[in-house]
Amino acid sequence: MSLRLFRRRSGRSSAPALPVSPGARHAQLDALGPADSRVAPADRVALLWSNALGRNATRAAQILLVLVLTGVAVVGLAQVSVVVLPLLIALILTSAMWPLVMFMRRHLSSMLAAWTVFLGSLVVLGGIGTAIVFAVRAEWSGLVDQAVEGFGQLQDLAKDLPIQIGQKQIDEGVSVVTDFLTSKQFGAGALSGISAAGSFFTGLVLLLVILFFFLKDGDKIWAFFLSWVPRSHDAHWRASGYRTIHTLGGYIRGTAIVAFVDASGIGIALWILQVPLALPLAAIVFITAFIPIVGATFAGILASLVALVANGPVVALIVLGVVILVNQLEGNFLQPVVMGQALHLHALVILLALTVGTVLSGVVGAVLSVPLTAVGWAIVKIWTGRDPEAVEEYKPATADGE
Repeated sequence: MSLRLFRRRSGRSSAPALPVSPGARHAQLDALGPADSRVAPADRVALLWSNALGRNATRAAQILLVLVLTGVAVVGLAQVSVVVLPLLIALILTSAMWPLVMFMRRHLSSMLAAWTVFLGSLVVLGGIGTAIVFAVRAEWSGLVDQAVEGFGQLQDLAKDLPIQIGQKQIDEGVSVVTDFLTSKQFGAGALSGISAAGSFFTGLVLLLVILFFFLKDGDKIWAFFLSWVPRSHDAHWRASGYRTIHTLGGYIRGTAIVAFVDASGIGIALWILQVPLALPLAAIVFITAFIPIVGATFAGILASLVALVANGPVVALIVLGVVILVNQLEGNFLQPVVMGQALHLHALVILLALTVGTVLSGVVGAVLSVPLTAVGWAIVKIWTGRDPEAVEEYKPATADGE
């Protein structure tokens, strides 16, 4: 009896203490007051970061740290762009050709399959590139003259609009665009992106060498990297790697199909309307299709300006309508089919990625920025639990491989 009375007076009980949530503990401490001596200082510091404001502040600090580290990494990689850009381009090309490599390995050895795909891709891509260069180069001077004259006519038409646009404003706009296109970031920076630490030939040779070894031993290189990954994160790394190959390959193959359809549709329309320079314009449409949104806009404006000079405003409006129609059909019907989830990005994200890529590496950065952003988003979804299917898909492969 005396022992029970002692327990009541001391406030202690033999029952085990139940866990208290941070919210309940915070309410208890508030009820006790800041001057209560029974509250440990460590508890108050912990609860300061466990409420909503503390959690948000912690998350904001983490995001800022990631952004700073990313910026430092980008600046550091830009200093060795002669290696980084050929490596990225080789990775993208390998991703696009990897299904063909796997198909060839069913009938040939790894070495022969790599050589077959490598030499075949050189012939095909070299032939397409040569044809485009000759088609554009033969008519380039006339194309530039037509575009400049068309822009002059467009300026004259703008003066007759109800909204008065002064000549000074037009000249300033033209000057801004011209300065950017001839700046280091877009003009010289486009070439120095690959040859910043050497010549263009050095970057090209390095690209071809890396491409061949990726085609031959890409899976072995990836397996060697995975051998250093902790077992607890193995599935996430495997999913990230395969998602990277799937995203890059799907983007390049899909963009090539879309570019071919766009160039064919617009080129046929220009030929039917008897617009001069239809072939080089179609070639430019094909090239600029690899720069989402901006490329199609540039090609459409250029084709409309040439049509305005050669065929008048009515044909120019028809050409503009055809360009808009082709782009709408491609964006709403063709692109979702041929790309799938490879380019599941908002238009604003694409524009921001294009801007950053262009400022960093000119034309090369504009071409590479969107697929790399898509890869980054796919990896973020895997590591944040937004893509659990990918992790579950490659867990059995981990068990079988080990």
